[in-house]
Amino acid sequence: MLKEESKNEMAAQALASRRVAGKRRASLSHESRVLLTALMTGLPGAVVALVLLWSGDYSVKLQVTLTLLVLASWLGFALMLKNRVSRPLQTIANLLAALREGDYSIRARGATRVDALGEVMSEINELGETLREQRLGALEATTLLRTVMAEINVAVFAFDSEQRLRLVNRAGERLLAQPSERILGRSAAELNLAVCLTGEATHTAQMTFPGGMGRWGVRRSTFRERGLPHQLLVLTDLSQPLREEERLAWQRLVRVLGHELNNSLAPIQSLAASLRQLLLKEPAPTDWREDMQRGLTIISTRAEGLGRFMEAYARLARLPAPRLQAVNLGALVERIAGLEKRLPIKLTRGPELTVQADADQLEQLFINLLRNAVDAALETGGGVRVGWNKNATHLDVWIEDEGHGLSNTGNLFVPFFTTKPGGTGIGLVLSRQIAEAHGGTLTLKNRSEQTGCEARLRLPL
Repeated sequence: MLKEESKNEMAAQALASRRVAGKRRASLSHESRVLLTALMTGLPGAVVALVLLWSGDYSVKLQVTLTLLVLASWLGFALMLKNRVSRPLQTIANLLAALREGDYSIRARGATRVDALGEVMSEINELGETLREQRLGALEATTLLRTVMAEINVAVFAFDSEQRLRLVNRAGERLLAQPSERILGRSAAELNLAVCLTGEATHTAQMTFPGGMGRWGVRRSTFRERGLPHQLLVLTDLSQPLREEERLAWQRLVRVLGHELNNSLAPIQSLAASLRQLLLKEPAPTDWREDMQRGLTIISTRAEGLGRFMEAYARLARLPAPRLQAVNLGALVERIAGLEKRLPIKLTRGPELTVQADADQLEQLFINLLRNAVDAALETGGGVRVGWNKNATHLDVWIEDEGHGLSNTGNLFVPFFTTKPGGTGIGLVLSRQIAEAHGGTLTLKNRSEQTGCEARLRLPL
């Protein structure tokens, strides 16, 4: 038992001594270790030389002189070796410190690839040149970004993780009616922007700021700077564009309504005046009854046409929201194609699809498109093809005709614009509204491989 305890004590002492020796070695600097290594390398030769010198038959003066010479040479060469090792490392350390401080103009001399040290120096020089070019590019990109941010007419704000303002452009300063020096570092709550940092990332809101009030488009995204999350807030004033669009819409509405009303009221007014003159004639003409009946018939016809126009406009303005349900797209398209009796429809079947849609509205859309395609094909004696396909994100239903094609693509979706005699000009507008209400798109374009038009309905899956 005593032997085991003594062994444990000896092991502990040995471990402690090794730790102390390790700490001593760790406390020595790199230069001291190099110097010590150089001295240990020359120690055997110096000892042998001194032993031979002092054991030989030489005078004391010679022995002392040679001893001092050997010791001086030994120490001098050791110090020179230490300097040869430490000086390049100090140079490399200075170069790396300059790079860390952002000074990329300093270069190392003797950077040749004939030895290992020269390769290191050459790589550091190339690293400095690369960092210099990258910093120059970053500075140019930053300058461009700041210029763009300063000139764009939308307010841009950047908030840190504590919702304190860290960046603002000129439009943001005008919106808050304060210079950046006074608002940087303030919280979003103090700037009345906290509500913009919550809720949906993209939305519109009615807000009032010191520099303006109205309807604003809010867009928010996140980014990281130095590993910390930040929020980028962009506010766009929608009031002026909305007012401009509203003004243009009213102009178009008044122009269309005025055109239709004038077309109906002008002949009604003229006929009413003629009939009034007819009734005032003394004596009355023998055929005044026929003239009266003919005039009243024309007035009634024009009034009915005006009523149909107003009914079509009301129908366009009162399109209800779609009632979504499961719809077999293939069966719906086949049924609509079978309703057209004027021309046989060539059907290109796609995969079986069931979509969430309003079957009545889609039926109205397909009827409008198919009727237009058949009307165009009958003018040239061509045919009509209908089909559908899908990919991973959406489905397409296309209708192709072999007519003359589209002559005025700019007015396709303008309400009440039509090139057909007796047309109302709301079919395509109504069809596009139905497509957009289902989250899709409707496009019409001339076919590239031959004459005719292609209508394509795209719906998300």
